Amino acid sequence: MTDQLSAPFTLERRFAAPRSRVYAALTESAHLRHWMCPPGMNMVKCEADARVGGVFHYGMQAAMPGAPAMWGKWTFRALEQDQKIQVVVQFSDADGGVTRHPMAPNWPLYTLSTTTLSDDGEGTLVRLEWRALNASPSEEAIFDASHASMAMGWGGAMDVLDGYLQHGEK
Repeated sequence: MTDQLSAPFTLERRFAAPRSRVYAALTESAHLRHWMCPPGMNMVKCEADARVGGVFHYGMQAAMPGAPAMWGKWTFRALEQDQKIQVVVQFSDADGGVTRHPMAPNWPLYTLSTTTLSDDGEGTLVRLEWRALNASPSEEAIFDASHASMAMGWGGAMDVLDGYLQHGEK
């Protein structure tokens, strides 16, 4: 069966770090825990098994008493060392089960994210392409309508990643 894919959301970012370091930051728990969580949130779980079929399972919680955790899961579909990472992305529960977006019930249950890394002078160019995967027309519509907010969210995450790559742990 061929995947049904929506129009892509794309983002490019240059980092003053070698591809091997950027790849590690995108695939290893020891690095993901330092940049994957937005400001004002705490990472409550961060476990990555970067191999085809392996999973990155994470939980984030607002830094306030009693705030609920938000869970996510990436299932690694393709990995090419220092060149490409492809994951199926979904919201999750604490046990790793697939769930709907907690604030957008029409968000696609599955999305496909492909990240490529290439040399860019003394650094690395990262290109993220993200699509709704096997989504209904209404799920595709909400995904497509969310590209601007996704650009803001991922842009912020890339800012944190850039700082982490430049200065190490927070």
